[in-house]
Amino acid sequence: MTIELHAIAAPVFTARLKSLVHLLKIGEAEGPARNLSEEAILGARLAPDMFELKRQVQIATDHAKGAMARLGDLDIPSYADTEQTFAELYARIEKTLAFVASVPAAAVNGREEAIVTLKLRHETMELKAIDYLQGYAFPNFYFHLTTAYDILRHLGMPVGKRDFLWRE
Repeated sequence: MTIELHAIAAPVFTARLKSLVHLLKIGEAEGPARNLSEEAILGARLAPDMFELKRQVQIATDHAKGAMARLGDLDIPSYADTEQTFAELYARIEKTLAFVASVPAAAVNGREEAIVTLKLRHETMELKAIDYLQGYAFPNFYFHLTTAYDILRHLGMPVGKRDFLWRE
């Protein structure tokens, strides 16, 4: 049986990034009714040592674009991490969606045994592509996506599981 990495990765990143836009739009629309400014919403965090909402979005997009690039042995697009508004975060997500869509299946499929090298702050990891996707990229992507959802929920936004799993 052949594993098609592209068919596993791209649809997940695409669907969940679109649900992230949906969640952010709820936060943006509902903020004024809760006397929350855009800055307050995007700067909210669950705990003092956790990143704020805007950073959670930035990191989620980083994992999506980074995973697709690493799986296809492509250059990872570099984003400046300067977003301060909902509009700028939407643009970042759209840019990420466009990159995910641009990665051809032929560049990814058949590379499940290829070694992906991750240079992290304190270590370098080498993983088979399939192990990287399932054991590193997806968990990290979902962590930041879920944390963004949790921040909105914590702020009293009317978001639920249906919104997290939202599909066009």
